[in-house]
Order: sequence, then structure tokens, then C-alpha cells
Amino acid sequence: MLNRRTFVTAAGTVVLATSLGGTAVFAAAPTNRRFVFIIQRGAADGLGTLAPVGDPAFVRQRGALAEDFASAPKLDSMFALHPNMTNVAGLYAAKEAMFFHAVASPYRDRSHFDGQNVLETGGTAAYQVKTGWLNRMLSLLPPDEARAIAIAATVPMALRGKVEVASYAPSALPDASDDLLMRVSSMYQDDPQLHAAWEQATATRMVTSDLAADNGRNAIALGTLSAKLLAADNGSRIAMIETGGWDTHAQQRGRLGTQLRGLDGMIGALKAGLGPLWKDTMVVVATEFGRTVKVNGTGGTDHGTGSMAMLMGGAVNGGRVIADWPGLSDAALYEGRDLKPTLGLDTVIGSAVAGHYGVDGTRAMAALFPEAQRAKLIDGLARV
Repeated sequence: MLNRRTFVTAAGTVVLATSLGGTAVFAAAPTNRRFVFIIQRGAADGLGTLAPVGDPAFVRQRGALAEDFASAPKLDSMFALHPNMTNVAGLYAAKEAMFFHAVASPYRDRSHFDGQNVLETGGTAAYQVKTGWLNRMLSLLPPDEARAIAIAATVPMALRGKVEVASYAPSALPDASDDLLMRVSSMYQDDPQLHAAWEQATATRMVTSDLAADNGRNAIALGTLSAKLLAADNGSRIAMIETGGWDTHAQQRGRLGTQLRGLDGMIGALKAGLGPLWKDTMVVVATEFGRTVKVNGTGGTDHGTGSMAMLMGGAVNGGRVIADWPGLSDAALYEGRDLKPTLGLDTVIGSAVAGHYGVDGTRAMAALFPEAQRAKLIDGLARV
């Protein structure tokens, strides 16, 4: 708990004694750092987001799902970003976005619930760890920077733990009937303050479940709302945003395109809303696992293994794709069906957090991913 830690101020620094032993030293002067974790619930298709168009097996393996990338601008000789992600493409050109492909958590089965639990807790198996990596991250930070909020109906697993966090949307909202919501809206209609708050809450309820809703317009509203909460003088510095709708078993091409347009709009709105704070912001986007390489009989893909992750923000040393590419030939596939992971998602997140906050990498990994095998961190992800 924050009130059980000891902070000693001396010579312009803050020394933090933690339950992990030893000390971590931070600058005493306040910073404007912001950190956002966006989870893609449902297993987002990394191959349909960042396509390996330079792989000779890509078109043959992906069939109709490759058509969206026929004229998509390439980021480099291997990869092209989905054409609906125009804002993110602009960030990449400005060196404020980078991507990691063929990544996965330690989880190797294909259950959404178990996969999301591993992603959010930072364990190596489902339900092995009882707190979330994002909550444990807060224990590494000075108190002024350890203020977090969940833009979700309830506090997600990644933010649960010893450090108290806020939640924006009331937990009762998702289970309430449409009739009840209409009655409450009517009751608040004539109260300017309550009506505005209710409208924001119901908007959050709609957009956190599916980015394809309303052709992505609600997702833009969610990005604007998140920026407003993060930009407040005494508000949160860290946010987790839940998104759903990524489980594309059928008719994936159109649905994924709309989902990605929504995510892109959310990122654009987040940047616009943060204004000058964007230069000190880091956004991590990740999903529980990927999808099969081959298309199924209904124009979709099934639960897979390797996927991709995104790192964006003015604090990101971007303009790169990091991938030890395994290939898409039949012989190269994991268990004969999936993109083979060659990079740990825990390594990506731990490296990003360490770079953004200036925390020793070994210490950051021990706190965020205590069960992970020791891995060499990736240097240079954050601007210094």
C-alpha cells in the first residue's frame, strides 16, 4: 500500500523503499509522464493489422484477407500497416509509433479467459498470479505518478492489487436493462451536472465493448474522454482502456477493418486531447493471443498464438518494426496453424515501462513479470 512505503527526500531526489528490497531513486521534480494500456479483448489478428507483405507465403496463406494490403503503403521492405490506420501511420512517419510482431505472452493454449488472465497478471500460467502487472507497476513510481484509472465498467485484472486505483464507469452499468438506463436518463435530464456525467458514463459503456460500434465514432469519443481524464491537473497519470470485438471467427475482413478504424480514431483523439502532454505519453496496445494464419470456411480466422503489439506516443522512440520474423510457410507455423512467436510480450512491456520511467530493467521485470524467465530487455524504446 502507498501509505506503508517510506519516502525520504534529500538533495533533490526521492528514495523509495519497496517490498522487493533495495531502493529506487527518482527525480523529485514532477513530470508530465502519462502511460496508457489498451487491451484488445478477443484475440486481435496481428497479421491483419501489420501484414508481412514481403513474406513470399503471405498472399497464398491469407487469401482474401491479403487483399486489403495490395496497395497499402509499406513501412519497410517486409511490413505494411492496415490502410484504415491513417492516424497510426502518421505517428509511425513521425517516429512516434513502433510495432512488435510475432509476439506472445507465455500462454500457449487458446482460451480467451485464460489468455487474458496471463496477459493482465503477468504470470506464466492462468490464475498463477493474483494481482495485475499494471497495478504492480504503480509501486515502482513516485506517488504523484502512481495515479491510475480504468476506463472500464469494472477495474480490470491488470489494475487490481495493493495500490488503489479509480474506475470511470459504474460496475452496474453493463448488467442494467435498456429500459432502466432510459429511465435514469430521463430522471437526470433536467439536472445539468448529473445529466452530463450520465451521458459520459453511458457513452463509455457503449464504446468499451466494441470499437466497430457506430462505425468507430464512439471510439473517438472514448479517446477524447480518456485524454480529458488524463490531462486533468489532479487527475490520473495512468489509464487502462478496455476494447472488445476482436474475436473475428467469421467475415473478418470487413469487421477487422472497422475495428482498426475505431482504434485508429481513438488514438488520434487521445493525441489531440492530450495536446502538449502527448510528447510525454506512452501507449501500449496488446491482445491475449493471435489468430490462425489460414482463413476458415466462414471468411474468418480462429484462435491462434503469435500476434503483434504496438507502442505509440510522443515519448516513444519509434519509426521501427521489431520482429525476428519466423515466416509463414507451412513448415514455419506453430503447431502447423499459427504464427510462431519469437518475442515475449512481457519483454516488450517490461522494456517499455523501464525506458519510459527510467526504472532499472531488471527491477521492472521482477515487479511486473515475477514468474518470467530472465530475458534481455530491449533498449531504446523511449525517448530520453
